Amino acid sequence: MVVTWRAAALMGLGVVPVLIWPANGTVLIWATVVVLACVADVALAASPRRVAVQRRVPGSVRLRSEATSELVVRNASGRRLRAVVRDAWGPSAGAGPGRGRSERVRPAAGGPGRHHVDLPDGEAARLPTTLVPTRRGDRAAGGVTVRSLGPLGLAGRQVTLPVPGRLRVLPEFASRKHLPSRLARLREMDGRAAVQIRGEGTEFDSLREYVVGDDVRSIDWRATARRREVVVRTWRPERDRRVLIVLDTGRTAAARVGAADSTGAPRLDASIEAALLLSALAGHAGDRVELVAFDRTVRARVAGAAGPRLMPALAESLATVEPVLLETDWPGVVTQVRTRMTQRALVVLLTTLDPAAVENGLLPVVDQLARDHTVVVASVADEEVAGLRAGRETVAEVYDAAAAARGDLERTAVTTMLRRYGADVVEALPDDLAPRLADEYLALKAAGRL
Repeated sequence: MVVTWRAAALMGLGVVPVLIWPANGTVLIWATVVVLACVADVALAASPRRVAVQRRVPGSVRLRSEATSELVVRNASGRRLRAVVRDAWGPSAGAGPGRGRSERVRPAAGGPGRHHVDLPDGEAARLPTTLVPTRRGDRAAGGVTVRSLGPLGLAGRQVTLPVPGRLRVLPEFASRKHLPSRLARLREMDGRAAVQIRGEGTEFDSLREYVVGDDVRSIDWRATARRREVVVRTWRPERDRRVLIVLDTGRTAAARVGAADSTGAPRLDASIEAALLLSALAGHAGDRVELVAFDRTVRARVAGAAGPRLMPALAESLATVEPVLLETDWPGVVTQVRTRMTQRALVVLLTTLDPAAVENGLLPVVDQLARDHTVVVASVADEEVAGLRAGRETVAEVYDAAAAARGDLERTAVTTMLRRYGADVVEALPDDLAPRLADEYLALKAAGRL
């Protein structure tokens, strides 16, 4: 039996006669009346076990986008159902009041996902709950709790019914706002706009007069002899190149960046945003994109998807990828790359530039990759560290600034060593990494290195 606040309020009224006349037995009589009323209310309440409940949940939704979980409640108890129904979800599902309720359904106090229901026997109602997820991955629904109350609303019966439901939360892909501007630059490079690129490529486009700054290797000596002026070839970037994105899911990917109170998003989320924007851009360029999420084993893999199937496949695979508190096996990464890329390709390593992690893991193997492929190492910079460098007000802030500056020098040294081994390096704040990596891809394509 579940007792409501109304029964407690009625029981409290029995205290008043005690204050006036302590010797009487009014309290005992009143308490007996309230208890009997509660028992009668429970007996008249509809059985919650005879309430049929179905849950309808969309298959997937993007992070921080809105979805609706709908319960269909059918009263088969043989009595009128006066109940509070709770659609339970975890905090990261972002449950809130739903829209589109009928006159028989209204929101209940006590938190989101609660609904007051008043249904005659044999009828049904839909109970919507709005979900705005705050984390990627599979968000599982809890049980549906039905608290059936009697006609007086004093007491009732309660049961939690197992009604399974799962909502897959895909990456947000907030960086797609940068895609139109990069596609415009790609069209210029591709020769579909009035502007033509200068420099090397792999597909011959046309001849033009030499200007200062052109690569002398592009000079067409036969055409120069015929025209008696220096002429260079212009090139169009070749399509159908191979791009392999390696997402480091080791322990360094779990570090939170962008907030001083450790409430920022994990480094992995910014890497996923960068991978999605680069994949969308490379897919539009006609390149073949593959992705591997790896630490000591393959956590996700996308290969063979192209055109309109590429981005849904990436979002679905990356939705459930989480950091693992293990050191990344970089020789294993080299093995993965060599297994999948038999021809020269662009290999993008989304990892960290933490000096200790790079020197003990990535640095010994990056030259093996750079010999056969064009390698780009992309890393998320911590906004909090950038803020520490500016502090000079107190002694503690000065020490923090010195530590941050020392860390910058160590990362600069690591970056220099990576470039010496033949890798390009991109480091940016979480919101800037995706567009910076896309710009690096376009620059490599314009330079004919893909």
